[in-house]
Amino acid sequence: MSAKERFILASTMSSMMVAVVTLVATWLNLGLRPDFVLQWAKAYVIAWPIAALVGFMVLPLSRRVTARILTLIGRVA
Repeated sequence: MSAKERFILASTMSSMMVAVVTLVATWLNLGLRPDFVLQWAKAYVIAWPIAALVGFMVLPLSRRVTARILTLIGRVA
């Protein structure tokens, strides 16, 4: 997988995950108050770049771990 593909995958996947997680966490912590969307947007804007960077960096390791797990499962089955 090229760096460009890793960047796009990490960016889109982390964006979707962070959107859901920050939405739920904001709702649980604050409830549905008048400034809910603003508070959620702040959490998203802070969390998403961090998640995208981490996702980009750990994607190769994650692929190797996944391949190893699948190999071990294949031996057991």
